[in-house]
Amino acid sequence: MASKLSLGTQLMRIKPADHLKKEGEGGELKRSMGLLALTFFSVGSIVGTGIFVILGEAVPLAGPAVILSFVLAAITCAFSAFSYAELAGSIPVSGSSYSYAYATLGELVAWICGWCLMLEYGVSVAAVAVGWGQYLNEFLLTFGVQIPETFAGPPGEGGLINIPAMIVVLACMFLLLRGASESATVNTIMVFLKIGILLFFCAVAFTAFDPNNLEPFIPLGFAGISAAAGQVFFSFIGFDAASTAGEEAKNAKRDLPRAIIFSLIIVTALYVVVALAAIGARPWESFEGQGAEAVLAGIARDVTGSDWAPAIIALGAVISIFSVVLVVMYGQTRILFAMGRDGLLPKVFTKVNRKTGTPVANTIIVGVVIAIVSGLVPLGELAEATSIGTLAAFAIVNFGLIALWVMRPELERTFKVPLLPLFPVLGTLFCIYLIVSLRWTTWVVFFLWMIVGLVIYFWYGRRRSNAPSERPAQVPAEIAAPKLRTRTMRGAAVVGALLLLLLAVVSIYHVFWVSGLDAIKIIIWAIAGLTSLVGIYLLGMTLKAENHSDAQLAAGDLEDAANGLRRGMLAAAFALVIPGLLFVLAIRFAVPVDGDDAPGTPQHEAMAIFQAPKAAVAPESE
Repeated sequence: MASKLSLGTQLMRIKPADHLKKEGEGGELKRSMGLLALTFFSVGSIVGTGIFVILGEAVPLAGPAVILSFVLAAITCAFSAFSYAELAGSIPVSGSSYSYAYATLGELVAWICGWCLMLEYGVSVAAVAVGWGQYLNEFLLTFGVQIPETFAGPPGEGGLINIPAMIVVLACMFLLLRGASESATVNTIMVFLKIGILLFFCAVAFTAFDPNNLEPFIPLGFAGISAAAGQVFFSFIGFDAASTAGEEAKNAKRDLPRAIIFSLIIVTALYVVVALAAIGARPWESFEGQGAEAVLAGIARDVTGSDWAPAIIALGAVISIFSVVLVVMYGQTRILFAMGRDGLLPKVFTKVNRKTGTPVANTIIVGVVIAIVSGLVPLGELAEATSIGTLAAFAIVNFGLIALWVMRPELERTFKVPLLPLFPVLGTLFCIYLIVSLRWTTWVVFFLWMIVGLVIYFWYGRRRSNAPSERPAQVPAEIAAPKLRTRTMRGAAVVGALLLLLLAVVSIYHVFWVSGLDAIKIIIWAIAGLTSLVGIYLLGMTLKAENHSDAQLAAGDLEDAANGLRRGMLAAAFALVIPGLLFVLAIRFAVPVDGDDAPGTPQHEAMAIFQAPKAAVAPESE
């Protein structure tokens, strides 16, 4: 049947949320995970080796204010986390952002999102597994044992095969084959252990706490805080892990949104306390050049004067990596399960063992492939591409949230994003901000990966998709209009207008007062400023249209009221996203490069506020 449809129809067809939920409710996966297990699934994915190594890279950028950098990075993640929370409560199925995109933006976008997730999950697991052997060696050295270099690294990196990396992947594979419940239990235990080890570090570090180390608190200005936030942002990625368990949660509608939000709160609090303890125990100037990989272990060694404390910290890294590999492999298998069920991938990915309730063949394929990659392939630049895949998926989810509200306002929502559409737009812009900061080699790898994915989709997926051939009928106005009105755009319009006004002022400042800009850069800033002013006008029009829709609703003109509210929401979203996108591009590509923008000058300081950091590390590898 798919072959009889026009290409455009095939690419735009969606799987309605009701269809996805029905498949999930009647699925073969076993519902065995409660709120604690779901929360710790996300925490287990977030807290990898990042916090064990990231301080050594971030502290020299911000000084003691790195504490604020963690908070800023958490706020940045929160915008996307809110979108995930609402969608997880509305469409509680396996597949995470892939399924959300399928229900809102169409099949092609869903495939692109799923293909991004394969890059994020698959390659990042291999990258994390490669690092596991290094930390295991560091822990074993305490007892005078060391894994031979030949068997601790892949060819090209001083070894023949990375045996520890393959062992940790295969161990997680066998654990996943036993069932989601058993995997969740082991993960919960590991999360408690690694949180306990980080709290142990805090207890040790606080015994040497010196308040003078926090002064001055912001030695490098807001520019330093922003740059460090870009570094630590990637140690927060993984909060979406719970959303891949939509069909194995006992009460998905209630627990998935809570798990996503709770995990981000827990990790933020943990990171802030660890950063405070580390800064208090060691002057921030001494972090640079001290070996980022062992900064927490080094502080523990300095404070205690022994090797047992750093050995415990190294054990924490070993446990953290195992937990990340377990959770991310789980997420990978469930996304492949959802894509196979939709017909976009072979059905082998959907076969479930009746006894364990797990997709056995799927898990074995994923485990074996990742084990081979982690054991034999030097990942290098490829691992960095996981960052762009993650951020692209986040951006798609944020847009999908707006689309789902416009299309299906009557769906039950156990969590609602505040200030719609402002928060999803901000989530998208933050993702784009970080995407354009990545190195060009990362972009090349990403585009090559996308080309391969599109070839597979057009050759296999689109012909075998079981999505409905026609888009579902629009929700009747008598149902849609009252539901659409339950969310006002007033707050989003007011706050958004203030932000656009700030963007306009900054743009005008660059046009008239910042030196070192050529004609093209001045034009870019001028366009950014002009579109910001146009955006403010459009937001005012959306408020006027909303008031008009209220009058139509009161008069019983439900059709026009519903259409007006839908158009107003979309207009507000574009009024915010287009100026924001131009501003992001301006601060990345239209900045001074010569002359008066030298370090230490006012122009440099003004521009440094908006400089994006170079994010070049895979999310889960941190």
